[in-house]
Amino acid sequence: MPPLPDSVARRRTFAIIAHPDAGKTTLTEKLLLYGGAIQLAGAVKARGEQRRARSDWMKVERERGISVTASVMTFDYDDCTFNLLDTPGHEDFSEDTYRTLTAVDSAVMVLDGAKGIEAQTRKLFEVCRLRDVPIVTFVNKFDREARDPFDLMSEIEEALALDVTPASWPIGMGRDFLGCWDLFGDRLVLTARSHGDHVDQGIACQGLDDPKLDQLLPPTALAKLREDVEMAQGLCPEFDRDSYRGGHMTPVYFGSAINNFGVRELLHGLARLAPPPRSQPAEPRTVMPDEDRVTGFVFKVQANMDPNHRDRIAFLRLCSGHFRRGAKLRHVRTGKTMAVNNAVLFLARDRELAEDAWPGDIIGIPNHGSLRIGDTLTEGEELRFTGVPSFAPEHLQRVRLDDPMRAKHLRKALDHFAEEGASQVFKPLTGADWVVGVVGPLQFEVLAARIEAEYGLPVRFEGAGVDSARWIECRDDVALKKFVAANRVSLAEDHDGALVFLARNSWQLNRAQEDHPEVRFLKTREQNRKVETSAY
Repeated sequence: MPPLPDSVARRRTFAIIAHPDAGKTTLTEKLLLYGGAIQLAGAVKARGEQRRARSDWMKVERERGISVTASVMTFDYDDCTFNLLDTPGHEDFSEDTYRTLTAVDSAVMVLDGAKGIEAQTRKLFEVCRLRDVPIVTFVNKFDREARDPFDLMSEIEEALALDVTPASWPIGMGRDFLGCWDLFGDRLVLTARSHGDHVDQGIACQGLDDPKLDQLLPPTALAKLREDVEMAQGLCPEFDRDSYRGGHMTPVYFGSAINNFGVRELLHGLARLAPPPRSQPAEPRTVMPDEDRVTGFVFKVQANMDPNHRDRIAFLRLCSGHFRRGAKLRHVRTGKTMAVNNAVLFLARDRELAEDAWPGDIIGIPNHGSLRIGDTLTEGEELRFTGVPSFAPEHLQRVRLDDPMRAKHLRKALDHFAEEGASQVFKPLTGADWVVGVVGPLQFEVLAARIEAEYGLPVRFEGAGVDSARWIECRDDVALKKFVAANRVSLAEDHDGALVFLARNSWQLNRAQEDHPEVRFLKTREQNRKVETSAY
């Protein structure tokens, strides 16, 4: 077994962020294809046979063609071990995406070559900026008509306040797309067809003046390539690794994921440029990846990945130490010690037992609800990783069950989904109906479909007459009791038992804040951090 620093240096843990329909899921599958994890896009290689197991593993994802939950895929390429976290692109599932981005060391931003930066791309980029996450840009769909590369790079620079440098340069676009010039490797990469599929063919050259280019490219295309590259090199700064890893510069690759073009260069670039596991913020100290003792935090919980077994998997980002199967780890929130004997590594919904793992790796720990989002596991040290948030929902509805006799089953289902963190579940202090809160309205549709598919409970969501939810924080017992007495009909408890104010409208929220200045109304809170309230 290699020493820890070498094992850490080989890890590349990254996420792919994009606006819906920019080609994120297609790029994910092609990265797996080049990484040897799958034999065909959409087919996983498992014990000598092919079987369907796309990164979109939920039934609703396959039906709609969108990603609505984060998934993890591990593969090896170019002497590196990659942990790829595929995030939901739809804005209605941005909370899952935000928490996933707390577990990565870098990101690939995918842009549609015809559309450039879109709304959800900008939002996800801002999340990355909060943590100074290094970003590599992949401009996709150059096999179709696209915008001028200079315009696209200028938009990235101006809209995102990033220094931009091209890592490759497209030769034509649409029907005239011939390939790219690899600026970092001084290579010509041409598109070619092999058994009906597009493949990229790399040809080493001695710069753009190499005579062999005259035989490989049409004169007009070659002249434009030389002119464009000369202009790009004159206008754009040289690539600076420190600036990129500090989150200030992005190298830009051009290609076509659906045609397998440019994906190999992107993957090679990630292996050479992307940072290995970084330090992680924690209380009372920062955790470094080369420490000997195992630490990690749960950034995601997924129920019913296998509906036949009602399983619940906690996704743990390892931050330090060498994890070995059977390790005894302290669950800091409860103070209990747990033996981790059955941790798994992922390829979307496929899994294999994790005999060992290193910082940067993502392991899944099967459990029955003991592990929650934001939990910290250590080899005994009392510390807590920070920065894993919970957001106040923007849409709230009551959930109705067609068969009232199955109310206990509904409560169990809602508890499971609250543990996943994709929805908030509130039990009013007065009244019997549960109120469900989500970031985006599409989540109600997905939640209803999953409750019926996974628990056999047909449900419907109806208006709750609630405009917003805020967690309550108050350290003054007298002030808190006064607030509760005045607002009991508008109060509820969340899944963790924290007190929540459900406001009918903005006027009621503003009035409550004015009438009770000792009370704080929180839009976000740290996962599993106790909100300061006394008994009420």
